[in-house]
Amino acid sequence: MGKAVDITEKLTFDENPKLLIKGKELEVKADAPTVLKAMSLMDSDSQNVKEVIKAYELIFPEESRREIDNMKLSFRDLMVVIQEAIKLIIGDTSGGE
Repeated sequence: MGKAVDITEKLTFDENPKLLIKGKELEVKADAPTVLKAMSLMDSDSQNVKEVIKAYELIFPEESRREIDNMKLSFRDLMVVIQEAIKLIIGDTSGGE
């Protein structure tokens, strides 16, 4: 039998991060499978509305989507929210505060 190495201490099991918009905290799903799927959709050269919607539904839980929907954002602003959520979950906070 091969050697087993316990890497548990090297991993983080943090809660999902949150974006703050107009004083409301919106949870962003940060698990690796979800993030990889969303990034592949958003990085596509032939990005279409269906892919944007799919990425939006992947990275925001239903409660967060309801809050965002209630904000009545423009499409441009929604794209900013999605892009910032992806930056947040991959650890790119250079554009933030």
